Amino acid sequence: MAKNTRISLRNQLLYSVFVRDYGKNGTFKDVEEDLDRIRSLGTDIIWFMPIHPIGEIGRKGSIGSPYAIRDYRAVNPDMGTMEDFVRLTEEIHKRGMRCIIDVVYNHTSPDSVLSREHPEWFYRDENGKPKAKVEEWWDIVDLDYSNRGLWDYLIETLCFWAGYVDGFRCDVASFLPLDFWKEARAAVEKVRPGAFWLAESVQTSFVQRIRSGGEHCLSDSELYQAFDACYDYDVYDGLADYLLRKGALARYLDRLNLQECIYPENYVKLHFTENHDRIRTACLVPDLRLRRHLLAFSMFQKGISFIYNGQERSAEVFANIFEREPIDWTGEDLTDVIVKMKELKSLEIFAKGSFWAEEPREGVVRAVYTMGSRKITGLFALGSGPVGVDTGLPDGLYHDMYSEKDIYVFQGAVPLGEDPVILTCDHDL
Repeated sequence: MAKNTRISLRNQLLYSVFVRDYGKNGTFKDVEEDLDRIRSLGTDIIWFMPIHPIGEIGRKGSIGSPYAIRDYRAVNPDMGTMEDFVRLTEEIHKRGMRCIIDVVYNHTSPDSVLSREHPEWFYRDENGKPKAKVEEWWDIVDLDYSNRGLWDYLIETLCFWAGYVDGFRCDVASFLPLDFWKEARAAVEKVRPGAFWLAESVQTSFVQRIRSGGEHCLSDSELYQAFDACYDYDVYDGLADYLLRKGALARYLDRLNLQECIYPENYVKLHFTENHDRIRTACLVPDLRLRRHLLAFSMFQKGISFIYNGQERSAEVFANIFEREPIDWTGEDLTDVIVKMKELKSLEIFAKGSFWAEEPREGVVRAVYTMGSRKITGLFALGSGPVGVDTGLPDGLYHDMYSEKDIYVFQGAVPLGEDPVILTCDHDL
């Protein structure tokens, strides 16, 4: 784990913005107009998906992927000017939030500034032609980190952006050399002390695939040497399999519990139920009640909570990153769940406590934080209607932190209805 990673990050909420799909015009100004609402969710950090110009050669779709970047040191003119972006960062800071931008340093568009000025910095096939190691990513070409000049250029670029933003979300961070990330972090620290580093670590099957092809791919454990937080793709497939009725809930929970044992003591995971690369939760879980319970459980987990723009209004349309598809803000509102869970998440026990989750009855999660004599128990229905649930607690009167009402545990159980139940008590257990 990065030595200066703060476990207080586990108390925080990160909100992801895809500028192209935001507001009427998909611009920085559209996002700026919505900052107060974003802050009202309890947001601590805003992550902007790539804000740079997009390449034209080999485009997928009519607009192209924001991850096929043409120029790392400019902003996409469709989103606004550099001045617009700087003002947006200033307005974010005025509201007590931080912001990070996407860093896409595994590859560029085929017609990028770097491909024109430094063609020697690119990975090539046996015929000397620039290419991507992942065949389905045919709209980009990979960078070759055996070139020291590439390291210097990219680190200089990070330091430039660190003059405005508070950190970076690093795309497919697993594919780059660990020493590059360590050196980059040290350099940025001089410009922006305490910058936040989030790694898009890849799922275990992807690690196996890349390594089996003879290529380099970092595990989460390796990435934690340079990053503050990693994706939870190490467990997400288990969650998706359960929601699609292809796998058991207990299998997912077992993998979630394993995080407590195999990562450094101050590990931080980014917990989500959807993002721009995964199906919308409202499609996976059409039932509103179950979706509320699932969102609450995701935010209850140990790590940074994550909301993808539109999720708070049950947006169903999968983000097509090759076209502009404005977010539908008319769906069922989950704002109250986010606000309540972020309020609870701010408690010290969610950063310093130990975490464990299990399935006391089919389709129900019982998750527990313990810290000294204090204990918080969360009960979430992920696959059933109203039920009675074994709390694992002695009989007595407890405070339900979610409903803000007292609830009596009788014969070890409580009813679990429309909302989660999160129990605490004012005496030692």
